[in-house]
Amino acid sequence: MSLYHHVAGKDDILDGILERVVADMALPAPGTDWRGAIRASAISAHDVLLQHPWAAGLLLTGPGVSPARLRHMDALLGCLREAGFTASATDRAYHALDSHIMGFTLWETGISAGLASLPGSVADFLDTLPAADYPYLVEHVQQHLLPPNPNDEGEFAFGLDLILDSLDRLLTRSRR
Repeated sequence: MSLYHHVAGKDDILDGILERVVADMALPAPGTDWRGAIRASAISAHDVLLQHPWAAGLLLTGPGVSPARLRHMDALLGCLREAGFTASATDRAYHALDSHIMGFTLWETGISAGLASLPGSVADFLDTLPAADYPYLVEHVQQHLLPPNPNDEGEFAFGLDLILDSLDRLLTRSRR
């Protein structure tokens, strides 16, 4: 109870915790290649959120927007604007990037929790799926059972690169 002598309430505590989490996310390095800077920042944000699986949901629904979150948002927006994106394209690009970071993280932490609640393993689940009825789902689950490729950065980076490739094409077209 003595904690409440230092903060106004639960929302202040949550804001303070989120401030610390978001402060650990790398900001895009100014004066560098926009694509590399945003890629590194997005991967950092995803990695930090995976370390704190509760944080992504709280960032989306929490009581306020922390100064660290505002700095992070402004740095991403600034990186896009300085790269030459219009204000409108920056708005859309930011939302695509933020949606990928937050949405993929929420999906990934949710899947992990869901798989952990399965009785047995993923391989056991696969054995219960009738392959004739769900051939593509069986194939998909089998992909998850393969050992990770050390040269593959993973599904988050794959989706991020698709977004960045599209943004790069958009920027190139706008300069013509």
